Amino acid sequence: MLGVAGALGSGRAEASSGYQWLSGDHHVHTQYSYDGMYTIEQQLRGALRHGTDWLVVTDHGHSSHEAHSVEATAEDVRRAQRKFPQLLLWHGMEWNMPGAEHGTLFFEDCRDEAAVLRDFERQFDWRLNGQEASTPANEAKTLDAIRWLQTKIGNGTMKSALVFVNHPMRNGRIAPYELRNLRDLAPDIVVGMEGAPGAQGDGDPLRGPGGHRGGYANSPGSNSWPNFPAEAYRTYGGFDWMTAKVGGVWDSLLAEGRNWWITSNSDSHFNSRDTIVRVPEPGDQFDLAGKHLDPIEGTVPQVLPPYVDFFPCEFSRTVVGARRRSRGAVMEGLRAGRVWVSHGGLVDDLRFSVYGTGGGATLGERLRVRRGSDVTVVIRARLATRPNSAGFIPRLRRIDLIRGAVSGPSADPAAMVSPRVDVARSFEPRWHYAVFTHTFRNVREPFYLRLRGTDGNRGFEPQADVPGAANPWEDLWCYSNPIFVEVR
Repeated sequence: MLGVAGALGSGRAEASSGYQWLSGDHHVHTQYSYDGMYTIEQQLRGALRHGTDWLVVTDHGHSSHEAHSVEATAEDVRRAQRKFPQLLLWHGMEWNMPGAEHGTLFFEDCRDEAAVLRDFERQFDWRLNGQEASTPANEAKTLDAIRWLQTKIGNGTMKSALVFVNHPMRNGRIAPYELRNLRDLAPDIVVGMEGAPGAQGDGDPLRGPGGHRGGYANSPGSNSWPNFPAEAYRTYGGFDWMTAKVGGVWDSLLAEGRNWWITSNSDSHFNSRDTIVRVPEPGDQFDLAGKHLDPIEGTVPQVLPPYVDFFPCEFSRTVVGARRRSRGAVMEGLRAGRVWVSHGGLVDDLRFSVYGTGGGATLGERLRVRRGSDVTVVIRARLATRPNSAGFIPRLRRIDLIRGAVSGPSADPAAMVSPRVDVARSFEPRWHYAVFTHTFRNVREPFYLRLRGTDGNRGFEPQADVPGAANPWEDLWCYSNPIFVEVR
């Protein structure tokens, strides 16, 4: 192991320096979701207990939500922003995407944000407009929704917007060509997908038989894209098949040189082992009010369904490199792909930089080098030293450096395979703070690099999670977004 200065020369600054690395979650529900429970303040207090720096409230699109919840949520969010100024907080929504399933949507510096969210929900949410089926017309409606956002940005209604595709393979309802179409239409708005779903506590054996991490225990349905294989509907070490399969869908997008990023999240509705419980309420409470009654503090930790989620940053963390501690800077970091994700507190800090004749680059960035020159990778990992919320200190046993060739756009917009991807080198951390370097000699073609790490409890390749035997704490992984190397 070498220090950065020893590997690269003392005069070169680290490419990942100059950023604040902030942990957060863009997919969280409250009592304003038809299937949620917590007040906004309860969610925020839980998030802050687990070191959350930024958070997006994303209650489900729903007719009662559109009719009753949007302005009430906005007021609760404003109150929470005043009460918890240390937390960067957004009022977003979980959008039911026509012809697909779900996505996170949130804005930067939006005038009359509640009215804009309500207008968007009324026009483009399939729970309101009946456009759920996976048809070309409905898929086109999703593209129309993105164009609507572009118009709002163009006319100054908002500074920017972000969309992430949520749990893409839970039901297999968003095809690879749809991901490409969305990204190509609006690369500054639709920037990525959840690399791992929330609801990881669904795999906890204490919740009963048949549980599966993220609720990924499904089979193809009438709206599923028919070309997905059966194994795609499972998680692998808690991560979506699109992410976990080396040479799979994510790599096929990166191999085209596309900026397509991953995140992780809680998808918090009812949090495992929490003592807060819902109070009895009329069966039509949400339909009439767009809000469940405030839950109360109980005495017994809840483990049975529906308590299958975790609080934000309790299990899943999306760590963003931001130029300053502000909402706009976090959105810029997400858009740029300066992100790594981790489960179960597997790693406290992860830095990843690449150096060559063109200087240095970190997560989401592009390094230009001369053909025939060398490229050096520097990985820094600070391992966990404190128990996670399950009560143990996880051990990062291996980090893999994955390399994939960049070959340009595919002739097949539905492509979901990239054959020229492999693990270039693996490293085994032996100390609390580890620095690894690797040099690619005489590079001749463009490529990208990304990281994954594991506790190795189920081996060093992600294994399919088995319903009823998928305790999330027993199989922990972390992933980074890529760095691209362009060869001149």
